[in-house]
Amino acid sequence: MSDEERHGTRRMGRVSKEEGELSYGSYLRLDEVLNAQTLLSDPAAHDELLFIVVHQAYELWFKQLLFELESVRDLMFARNVPRARHFLSRVHVIGRLMREQIHVLETMDPQDFLEFRSNLDPASGFQSVQFREIETLSGIDDPSYAKLVVPEDRPRVLRRMEEPDLWDAFRDLLEHHGLPMPADDQEARRASLLKLARDRDAYPELWRLAEDLLIHDQLFALWRQHHVTMVERQIGSKTGTGGSAGVSYLRETLDRRFYPELWAVRNDL
Repeated sequence: MSDEERHGTRRMGRVSKEEGELSYGSYLRLDEVLNAQTLLSDPAAHDELLFIVVHQAYELWFKQLLFELESVRDLMFARNVPRARHFLSRVHVIGRLMREQIHVLETMDPQDFLEFRSNLDPASGFQSVQFREIETLSGIDDPSYAKLVVPEDRPRVLRRMEEPDLWDAFRDLLEHHGLPMPADDQEARRASLLKLARDRDAYPELWRLAEDLLIHDQLFALWRQHHVTMVERQIGSKTGTGGSAGVSYLRETLDRRFYPELWAVRNDL
C-alpha cells in the first residue's frame, strides 16, 4: 500500500496555476469538510450538529490510528523498536484524546438527543468499519466483526483479518531475539513472556515495547467503559438504533483485550 493510499489522498502540495495558489482552506479541503454535516431533523434539533461533528472527528482519529498502527506493525517486523515505540506513544495520546471527546457528548441532555435519535435508525456506531479495523489490527480475531458492518465494508474487515496484526509482529520480534513465541504453543509463549518480564534488564527495549502495547490496550478498555456509561446516561436500556441490544451489548465488550497474554503474565510475576 502506497503512502498516498494510506493517507487517503492522491495529491498534495501546490495547486496548478489554473486552480490558483494554494491556501490553508484549499490544502485542508475545508469546503468539503465543513459542508459534510447534514442534519436530518426538521426542524433542526440543536444538538444534532454536535453529534455529527463529534462522530466525524472520531472517524478522522480512527483513520490516523490505523495509519500509525500499521506503521508500528511494520516497524516491529523491521526490528526498529525505537521507532515503533515512538509511534505507539502517539497512539496513546490519540487514545486519551478520544476518551476526552466523550465529555463533549455528555453535555447533551437525553431529551435533546431524543429530538433526533429516531432519524438515525437503522444506522449505528457499531457499523464503524474503521473501529473494527483498529480492533482487528490491534489483535482481536473475531469473525463476527464482518457481519456488524454494512455489506460494502465487509471486504475491508476481512482483509484486516488476513493481514498480520500487532501481536503477530510482536511475536515475530521476540522470536528474533531468542524468545520463542510459537502460534500453536501457549505455554511456550507464557514462558518467553515471563522471561522477558523477569529479566527485563536483558531486554529493556522489548519490555518497554510490551508495556507500550499494554497501554494501547488499556486506553481502549477505558474508552469502552466511559463510552458505555455515557450511552446508558443518554438512552438507558433502550434498544440501539441499529437493532443491537444497546447498553447490554456494549457491556459485553468491556472485557475485550488486545493482548490477554500480556495481562496474564502479571499473575505469575
